Amino acid sequence: MSFGLIIVGDEILSGKREDKHLAKVIALLGARGLALSWVELLGDERARIAAELKRVFASGDIVFCCGGIGATPDDHTRQAAATALDVPLVLHPQARELILQRVRQMAAEQGRPFDENHPDTLRRLEMGVFPRGASLIANPFNRIPGFSVGDVHFVPGFPVMAHPMIESVLDSRYANLGGTQRLRERSVIVFGSMEASLTPLMEHIESAFPEVRVFSLPSVDHPTLGRHIELGVKGRPPAVDAAYDDLLAGLRNLGATLGSELVR
Repeated sequence: MSFGLIIVGDEILSGKREDKHLAKVIALLGARGLALSWVELLGDERARIAAELKRVFASGDIVFCCGGIGATPDDHTRQAAATALDVPLVLHPQARELILQRVRQMAAEQGRPFDENHPDTLRRLEMGVFPRGASLIANPFNRIPGFSVGDVHFVPGFPVMAHPMIESVLDSRYANLGGTQRLRERSVIVFGSMEASLTPLMEHIESAFPEVRVFSLPSVDHPTLGRHIELGVKGRPPAVDAAYDDLLAGLRNLGATLGSELVR
């Protein structure tokens, strides 16, 4: 199963806020021997979010969607998910209780009476309105839950909430996948060569070792290495070692100037 990430928010696209989800999700997956296959960054446009979610629900991927599940006019993810699934939005009974617990706590902290029918309380309850059939994701920060539909998981845009929730889902739902995507990389620094001249060698490696992937990372202004290419292979350890040996042999046959070797 592939892992995907959707990040929702005009504030990310406009640069008002810096995304903090991508690097963290990569780290959370990597710590469990898993890997992110793709990421989408979407603005607060309900139709576009719905179209992307419709594709995602049909894909079979495991997907985390961060942002847009609040109850203000610029939050569209809950509604878009229901549209994509062609199901109604309903107030989840357990979410209702969790939200009311949070409202009671806030009222007590502020020294005011709790009113279940206050307009502010009713608006907060909208945060528990999810596509019919959704299950809850506990939010340890403030009790306001996220939700899951199958293998698509929706969490708030706030990193302090989203990241523990994603980690909890990984450990409760996908612990059996731990280590199944663990890959190895071996690469070498190549000086004085152009990617075009190395492409036939890269194509040969991928043809001879179909279970590995070749990567080429050129740099034109590295502060210490200057212009160079990091050329390598990644995949399962046994295949990577054999492919890397073939890659080194090919580079030496081309007369390439080699620098440091790296293993990840």
